[in-house]
Amino acid sequence: MQRIIYLARHGETSWNREGRWQGHTDIALNEAGLAQARALGEFLRARTIGRGIARIYASDLARARQTAEAAAAILGVTEIVVDAALRERSFGIFEGLTRGECAQRHPDHWRGYRSDPSLVPPGAESQDALAARMQQAVARAVVRRNADDDAPVLIVSHGGSIRTLIARATGTMPPPLENGAVFSATVVAGALRDVACLT
Repeated sequence: MQRIIYLARHGETSWNREGRWQGHTDIALNEAGLAQARALGEFLRARTIGRGIARIYASDLARARQTAEAAAAILGVTEIVVDAALRERSFGIFEGLTRGECAQRHPDHWRGYRSDPSLVPPGAESQDALAARMQQAVARAVVRRNADDDAPVLIVSHGGSIRTLIARATGTMPPPLENGAVFSATVVAGALRDVACLT
């Protein structure tokens, strides 16, 4: 079985603009983010003429849910499935801080993380744990409900989560993603293939 998926990062929040680590902290979209969410819907509507989007899956954090809802309204998709496994990586004591504040308030943990990203700060999630839950979420999203259920699905998640998922599939970590960035991929027997950045 194979299925096309679109992986999209949520729109902008005030913390994105300020350069703050969000992680599991629940921050809503700002006005620019809402516009990016609508632009995502327009982009995919133009790209998927004749095939449509079967369903949208979204992280349970507000910034991803709002992005999914705005895109769904344009795409005419009525079903949004919320899955907490699509959340951003938890960054523990770094959440809510800018990189400068991390260096100032937690210098040892910041130096360790900068030298080796596997040295996560207290309370943070490992990349292995993040990759595992993202892979499980994608596997759930591509399950067919009936014989005719083969249209692409849209997954709205977060920058770090999407990058980690793609790195596991391709062996190469993508650069940081812009808000509203979109990738396409084909899921074959649970594995991502033909990953391409569309924006």
